[in-house]
Amino acid sequence: MPLPTQVQIVEVGPRDGLQNEKQILPTEARIQLIDKLSASGLQTIEIGSFVRLDKIPALANTEDVAAGITRRAGVNYTALVPNEKGLSRALEAKLPEIAVFMSVTDSHSRSNTNRSTAEALATYPPLVKQALDQGLRVRAYLSTVFGCPYEGEVKPEQVRPIVEALVEMGVYQISLGDTIGVTNPLAVQRLLEYLGERVSLDTLALHFHDTRGTALANVLAGLQMGVTTYDSAIGGLGGCPYAPGASGNLATEDLIYMLHGMGIETGVNLDALVEINQFLSNLFQRQLMSKYSISRLST
Repeated sequence: MPLPTQVQIVEVGPRDGLQNEKQILPTEARIQLIDKLSASGLQTIEIGSFVRLDKIPALANTEDVAAGITRRAGVNYTALVPNEKGLSRALEAKLPEIAVFMSVTDSHSRSNTNRSTAEALATYPPLVKQALDQGLRVRAYLSTVFGCPYEGEVKPEQVRPIVEALVEMGVYQISLGDTIGVTNPLAVQRLLEYLGERVSLDTLALHFHDTRGTALANVLAGLQMGVTTYDSAIGGLGGCPYAPGASGNLATEDLIYMLHGMGIETGVNLDALVEINQFLSNLFQRQLMSKYSISRLST
């Protein structure tokens, strides 16, 4: 299959990236981060999460963040929503899109939400319907698609029924997460082939963590299968508080560098991303782990 000529990037740094940081950024710094990301040409930015403050303190005050950012035309702002209360907060924040999340494996699901996978899946049909009735688009994150920190390898047969159920609810896209960064290009392609027997690959996105250094190789495997949406985080921020040992997300800068080098359009200004990396590195007082940004800043 020929490679796509254009790819959509979902920037998850302000949510998935910050949620695992010990240092909590003030609301104004989060607003500045999102505004800088918006100006870089990124078209979808996850600005936070409407979860309980005690669960993820780093993502508190998402309403204030939503109210403070400068919303650019053509940029889609979204946030994670766990339940109806979170949906109500997202509606008050006037976001055009929300995301729901769940895990393939019971152990990770119980660690994350204190519910089994089946219990989590059962809660979403009314929530998704309510969001759709309010005119919102709904995306879904599916964690531990390739491997689980508690249960080990995850089989494609475990993944497909959940994907089909989410599509049936009306979710427009499902982000398949390699939460602990254990997969490889061949496994990615095999899963996509298997899922593609029942759902359109247009409904799928890929979300790789770079724990073992294979994230970009896995992106190439996805591109070769025709997947055109990829999640990433500025500076490789992130991890998972419920996945011990998981390192950060694939760095947006590294992903954009590879895609542009392959002649694939993203609409993103790579130089602007390097500046944002430096902005965040100064805030965290450490150099964020994007190989491209490190190489640029050292020359």
